[in-house]
Amino acid sequence: MLMSKSFALSVLAAALLLAGCSTQEPFQRPKLDIPDQFKEATSQGAEAGIWQPARNGLGDDAKAQVPAEWWKLYGDAKLDELQAEAQLGNQSIAQSVARVRSAQAAVSSSRAAQLPTIGSTGSGSRALTGGGTYANSSGENVARSGTINNTFSLGLNASWEVDLWGRVAGTVNVSEANAQASRDDLAAVRLSTQASVAQTYFSLRTAEAQQRLLNETLQAYEQSWNLTKNRYKSGVASSADVAQAESQYKSTQAQLIESQSSRAQLEHALAALLGKVPAQFSLAETGVLPTPPIVPAMLPSQLLERRPDIASAERSAAAANAQVGVARAAYFPALTLSASTGYRNSAISNLLSAPNFFWSLGPALAMSVFDGGARTAAVESARASLDLSSATYRQTVITALQEVEDNLVIANALNEELQVQTEAAAAAEKALLVANNQYKAGIVAYLNVLTAQTSVLSAQRSLIDVRNRRLAAVNTLLKNVAGNWDSVH
Repeated sequence: MLMSKSFALSVLAAALLLAGCSTQEPFQRPKLDIPDQFKEATSQGAEAGIWQPARNGLGDDAKAQVPAEWWKLYGDAKLDELQAEAQLGNQSIAQSVARVRSAQAAVSSSRAAQLPTIGSTGSGSRALTGGGTYANSSGENVARSGTINNTFSLGLNASWEVDLWGRVAGTVNVSEANAQASRDDLAAVRLSTQASVAQTYFSLRTAEAQQRLLNETLQAYEQSWNLTKNRYKSGVASSADVAQAESQYKSTQAQLIESQSSRAQLEHALAALLGKVPAQFSLAETGVLPTPPIVPAMLPSQLLERRPDIASAERSAAAANAQVGVARAAYFPALTLSASTGYRNSAISNLLSAPNFFWSLGPALAMSVFDGGARTAAVESARASLDLSSATYRQTVITALQEVEDNLVIANALNEELQVQTEAAAAAEKALLVANNQYKAGIVAYLNVLTAQTSVLSAQRSLIDVRNRRLAAVNTLLKNVAGNWDSVH
């Protein structure tokens, strides 16, 4: 008995000593040279009212400029209402929430492997031995009497894999990193949904603004058409002038129909983002576009590595790094400590008595001697996955930097373009006023009026389009600097 206990204690002590060894390598974030400043974050951009100068530090006052509910900077109550509905009903968010729950369950499952497994057994059997027939000396088959035995047992068993080489711990690290990546993915999906709702809403209001413009233009074109018909009846204008006026009116009608169709499709898209079918959703028309707010600027190193998509890519790389250690641990033996105890007897009446008690305790060491290169392939696969995850992380950062740089250029350029286009629209309206007066005075042909009217409509539609594209660029910049980053790694 003492030898058995000494042996068991020796094995346990050796196992605990070896458990300090691990095949896991510390994770290091993939290296990437991140600039100190954005290339396009020039003083010109700040003067344009789009991007505030970057600060050397990210203090509490800077954080306050980037609220989690960043869309409220637009000051549009309807947009605020739509964002709240999307957070509750969007199915992409619901899918990500389910993935987070599944990943967290995987963490719990992997952690369970670090603890002993305890089970209970109970059995009862009745068996005949030594029965059957045999041939006697006369060649006759004679029945042989057998023995009937009863066996009853009741016991407990336990087993525990001693994590000598960090395989179990590595599996836990993999699942925890994947779970955190899932949470970061959820944050990224929420942010992407918020940006999509905002941009779809802006595009819808843009379509409404185009409709309003076309309706007003049609009224003006109808007056011109009626004027031309009256002048034709008076013999002052030609039938060609009437046909040109009618053609312009009908063409503008066609543009209005197209704009109405676009508005309907955008409303359907907005309904889908809210998790509703189009028949269950409608939005009152306003035709009013909000004014883009100033985007609080931040430094690349402080901002982009806080984005949830980058955080998710980093956690995925960490999971791949831990998986390499798990694969390497397969080269080493697995040690399992097992123990069992209970009662066993041929009669159930006195089963739970001292003479029927039994126990066993002992280690089991298992190791694959030959596997045809399966372990080597598994390690190589894990390392390839780590390289892939590292490259994905770097590309995610590079793409994020590019996205900010692109939209800085676009937003600043569109801010200037808006001013120029406003001046162009005003000049076109002046030209139209002059052309109308000259036509009424009989100085110029109706073609001059048509040309001026077309220029005004084109300039005004371009002005609305520039405002929409500027909103889109600012919306993307806000998406990059907004959000709640309290869970940053």
